[in-house]
Amino acid sequence: MEEMRKSRIILTLVGLVIVAVGVITLTVQNNGTKNADTITIGSIGSDVQIWKHIASLPETKKEHLNIKVKSFTDGISLNTATAENKIDVNAFQSYAYYIAFNKSSKVGKLADLGTTYLEPMGIYSNKYKTVKSIPDGSTIALADNPANTARGLKLLEKAGLIKLKSSFGSLSGTSAIADNPHHFKFEEIDDTTGPRIMKDNSIAAVLIGNTIALEGKLNVLKDSIYHEEVNQSTKENINILATADKNKNNKKFKKLLKIYHSDKVQKYIKEKFDGTKIQVQKPLSYFND
Repeated sequence: MEEMRKSRIILTLVGLVIVAVGVITLTVQNNGTKNADTITIGSIGSDVQIWKHIASLPETKKEHLNIKVKSFTDGISLNTATAENKIDVNAFQSYAYYIAFNKSSKVGKLADLGTTYLEPMGIYSNKYKTVKSIPDGSTIALADNPANTARGLKLLEKAGLIKLKSSFGSLSGTSAIADNPHHFKFEEIDDTTGPRIMKDNSIAAVLIGNTIALEGKLNVLKDSIYHEEVNQSTKENINILATADKNKNNKKFKKLLKIYHSDKVQKYIKEKFDGTKIQVQKPLSYFND
């Protein structure tokens, strides 16, 4: 009997050791690799706030989504990290910016998951109250990346200040201006400096995207002298969620759009950003119409 009792004690102790080793191993594995249920979203500027808010919602937990938000300072590094699968999904860019990245990328392609909103680009000036009052020969500042350069030029055409060639595309630059009746000069700038450039006396007007405008305490609907509207002519400027091409059919990633477009999230965005992020809920086929 005594021998049997000792055997049972030994077996129990061995069992406890095995369980302990298993727990330690599992902990190390979980700490050493990304949790399979966690979606890492990369974003820039004000969008970081939106996704941190979404991550905290009970509705997100009900969908069994654990969202981790990582902040970036520039779009190229964020798209590169997404293409390399270091970031699961990114939320910051327009459709045109996404197309431009895919055309030039040497690290892999992205896929679009769906639309989120339009942040209107605006024409801003500290000196002039209307676009018509900008004097002939003035210098206008544009973003120095192809997608936003083209976007700014299309906005200037819409405002009646220039005419573009019929061949103008989503990555065209100032060489594609067909008519410049006011003899404007164009200076390409790092678009993150737009609000500061407004104070430069040599610049009559600056074209600024809304993410940068918000960071500079500007409201495109109130402070710009002209801005984009939601229509077919601005469809390439609609923001999207993007992921690495191999993840394009990931069902968990697509759940992010359902939550983003919920009434609760849209109410938060409208109040937080003063109506400057205009919801656009369209199928991806909209970009090909």
